[in-house]
Amino acid sequence: MNRPHRSRFQVDWLLSNIRWLLLLAVAIVAFLEPGREGESFPLLLGLLLVGAAYNLILLLLLAFGFFPQPLPAISLLIDSLLAVAFLAATGGAESPLLFFGLFPIITAALRFGWTVSMATAGAIVIAYIFVSIRQASVSTLSDLFPLIINSVILLLAALISGLIGSRAIGLANKELREEEEDELRRLRAIRERTRAIYEMASTLSATLNYERVLEAMLDVSVLGLVELGPLAEQMVSMVLLFGESNLFVTASNGLHRMDRSKRIPGREGIIGEALNTAEPCVTTSPGQDPEIGQFVAFQYLRSAIAVPLRAGFESFGVVVYGSPVADTFTPDRTELLVAICNQAIIALQNAQLYQDLLAEKERIVEIEEDERKKLARNLHDGPTQSIAAIAMRLNYVRLLLERDPQKVSKELANIEDLARRTTKEIRQMLFTLRPIILETQGLTAALEQYIQKLEETDAIAYHLQTQPVEDNLDIDAQGGVFYIIDEAITNARKHAQPNNVWVRMGIRDRSLVVQVEDDGSGFDVAGVQDRYDERGSLGMINLHERTELLGGKIRIESAPGKGTRVTVIAPLQDMKVHE
Repeated sequence: MNRPHRSRFQVDWLLSNIRWLLLLAVAIVAFLEPGREGESFPLLLGLLLVGAAYNLILLLLLAFGFFPQPLPAISLLIDSLLAVAFLAATGGAESPLLFFGLFPIITAALRFGWTVSMATAGAIVIAYIFVSIRQASVSTLSDLFPLIINSVILLLAALISGLIGSRAIGLANKELREEEEDELRRLRAIRERTRAIYEMASTLSATLNYERVLEAMLDVSVLGLVELGPLAEQMVSMVLLFGESNLFVTASNGLHRMDRSKRIPGREGIIGEALNTAEPCVTTSPGQDPEIGQFVAFQYLRSAIAVPLRAGFESFGVVVYGSPVADTFTPDRTELLVAICNQAIIALQNAQLYQDLLAEKERIVEIEEDERKKLARNLHDGPTQSIAAIAMRLNYVRLLLERDPQKVSKELANIEDLARRTTKEIRQMLFTLRPIILETQGLTAALEQYIQKLEETDAIAYHLQTQPVEDNLDIDAQGGVFYIIDEAITNARKHAQPNNVWVRMGIRDRSLVVQVEDDGSGFDVAGVQDRYDERGSLGMINLHERTELLGGKIRIESAPGKGTRVTVIAPLQDMKVHE
């Protein structure tokens, strides 16, 4: 029920109760007055029954919330007719029920103002005089005097009640306007908050730079608190994010330059409480806070709030707002700031993901570049040298044809053997780049063919010990395992000069276990891994990165003269497995 209907309901309910009291008073006065003629009894009784039925109907309409527009005018007319009828039934000028005539006059004043009240009083007075004259109750000048006095009383009552009613109506309308203005201001504030959040969402969605996201969040907070007027521009705000051990200022508004380089632990005051409880915390004395009181800009403020930047169980930091006015951060404004910060957290996560994607893209580019360099080195050290040797020997054969033809056949056989070995090296390199058999027959078959091709070109004895794992790994995970084994074997071939290489693969305790071991020269693991990425070769780094992609761990065991063992253990639940 809105305000006008509620007020009208209260007035009508009050008037209906007063009407019951007046009807009861009419019954008491009319039937207990001595000398009352018996012939007026049926008429009075009928009028009382009509009044009671009429009032009961009004109460039922009020109870069911039915307020037809003409109802006040109709009830005023019926009350006026009842007043005139009571006067007529009880003697006209001598009637003791004149008080009932005041009721429609007062109700007219309360509902319609003093003009309607005066008109109602005039109509009742005219009817009162007419009834009195008609009943011959006015025969002498002395009889006329009470009639005039009663008429004046009714008119004065109409004037006074009309003025009071008009004043009451004016006050009620003024209160109603104030309430409507308050409601309008509240709705306008809600609209401004909604617009601020929408603008923030648009602003934050337009950038993937986390610093710009935080700056936009602080700017939109001022827009959201625009109802504060100029005070919103005087607010001080800062975003504190976690560093290695402390919180540091990442973005700020109104902060002194010397404050921007400060770092705080974030364990005390409202900052510590907000981070521990994951709820906004307010203080009325920022200058006395053990942590934000260290900032010059907050020492003279009268209220401050700390809003945590938290997503799930991950805490990014905290946003602190300060105001020179006490009690600035009401529940409504706190709710708005929390909504803005929550929206900023989503944008911050998106920006962080974007930065991670850029870093991953750069890492992939670096890996591809390293693979190209590796392929170029392998081509230069292997097939390129062999082809150059073939060209030189062919030139030597051309000279032999002129000087010693008998040696040509033997030299051609050597060239043919070198060409065959070069072809095998190229095929082995192509196989390593894209082992088609891995996609068609699985990891075990790919490793068997890979070892077979190595044995054709190397003087190393390879020993393959595997268990079928294809039912537990999808093709991507199998490819990752293959390239880990290839990288480990390549490192052994290039640097260890081994006589034997053992490759073992199987599943143990719901984990994939891969091991590549050689009996080569070995190396000092700690010494080689120290600043390994600055040596120009990324073999061991590739081993670690490919293992991390599988969600596993790698262990490298070696010592000078004692060979090397590379062990990779990856839990199957962390790898891509078949459903």
